[in-house]
Order: sequence, then C-alpha cells, then structure tokens
Amino acid sequence: MRVICIIPSRMSSARFPGKPLKKILGIPMLGHCYYRATLAFSKQNVFIATCDKDIYKYINSIGGQAIYTSKRHKRATTRTSEAAKIIKNNFKIKYDLIVMYQGDEPLVKPNDLKRVLSCFKDPNVNVVNLMSKIEDKEILVDKNNVKVVVKKNNDAIYFSRLPIPSRDNFRSKVKYYLQSGVIAFREKHLLEFNSISETYLEKTESVDMNRLIENNINVRMVLTKGITLGIDTKKELLFAEKILKKDKFINKYK
Repeated sequence: MRVICIIPSRMSSARFPGKPLKKILGIPMLGHCYYRATLAFSKQNVFIATCDKDIYKYINSIGGQAIYTSKRHKRATTRTSEAAKIIKNNFKIKYDLIVMYQGDEPLVKPNDLKRVLSCFKDPNVNVVNLMSKIEDKEILVDKNNVKVVVKKNNDAIYFSRLPIPSRDNFRSKVKYYLQSGVIAFREKHLLEFNSISETYLEKTESVDMNRLIENNINVRMVLTKGITLGIDTKKELLFAEKILKKDKFINKYK
C-alpha cells in the first residue's frame, strides 16, 4: 500500500499567529515536522498543504513539495482532503493511505508516524490516531489540548478539551490520554469524512474526530511512549526546544 503524508499548515493561528515558522534550535517548527515526516515516509511522499505564501516559499527553499489550498478551511482535515485530491489529480500519484500530520507537533518521532500504519492490517480499521499519556497537570487542564477516552480495544469513545474521564468518584490514579495531530485515513474514509456535515459534538468541543464517532465510524487510537504536544504558546515552544535538544533525529535531517 502506498502511503502519502500531508502536513496542513497556516500562519493565521488564533492562539499563536505565525507559529509554523517560529524557530526551534534554528529551524522553523514546520521544518521539524517536515523533516521528521521525510524520515518516516521519504521526501517524494511528503506534502505541505497551505494557503500561505511564506510557508509555500519556505518549503520550496528546503526542497520540499508544497501545495496551495483554499483559505476557507477551518479544519485541518478539510485542507488535507483538498490537498489529497490535488495530489491524485494533478500529480497523478496513486495512494491507499493518507497520514495527516499537524504542522505544530515537532515532538512526534518518525517511528511513531509509521506505527499508525500497522493498524491497517485489520481491514475493519479505517481511521487511526496517535495518542500519548498525560503526566502534566498543566497540559491536562489546558483547553487547547484535546483529551480522549478509549474502549478496551483502543477505539476512541469521545474527545474533549476538558479532562476526561472524571476522577471525582475514583480514588485510584486516573489515566489521561492526549490526542495528537497524527491521524491516518484510508483514502475513501478521508473523502467520506469531508462529505459528512459538521456534527453537534464536533462543534461543541471543536474537535473534528467527534464527527466520526457521532456517525458510528471507529477511530483506532495508538499509544506512544513519547511526548506529543501541539505548540500553541511561546512557553510550549520553549518546552519543545528543551526536549529537542536531546533529540536523536535532528542530526538525520536532510
């Protein structure tokens, strides 16, 4: 099965404007994501989807493939879907799986990007999302961070910006999981996702994966031992820099 990786990215983040090109150890945050994706999937299979000239120019300057998409997109999934259609129709590239990798998660490890693919050996799995354990209370209570609860088979039950599950009636330590911006789709199911109207719980939580759950489409969650975090503040940018100083993959960027 051929895999392509699409990294949706835009400059006009309400929480941290211009963040894709904010530098971490001298490399724009988006650059870290791009290089890590190429380590997992190789350069010819990685594409940046953007509506911004500055991002387009930066990716071209490092030899990457950038695709212009509409400015109207509110969700990363719809931007990714448009880019996937362009790749298929204009680039004439056939693929079976699409890995959407949010361009504000520079801490994701290349081996974790590839790990989500193993779930597709099960023909009943059509959407896969990476998650990590939450150990930090500040991350847990931050509404910028999406939490997820799962079934015994690790299919998602619900996504929320609030700490879930509740620990009010449970004295033992509660396990909390953080949704990452790494979501893989079979081609058909990414297009199907975007053909479904926004749902009540999706709008309520501002989490697009709830659209799938409300329409009885399973999302298989894959747990990583690594740290995942969407960068939404300067403080988180500095946190990411601290982690990446010890990262073994940076020396492999090329």
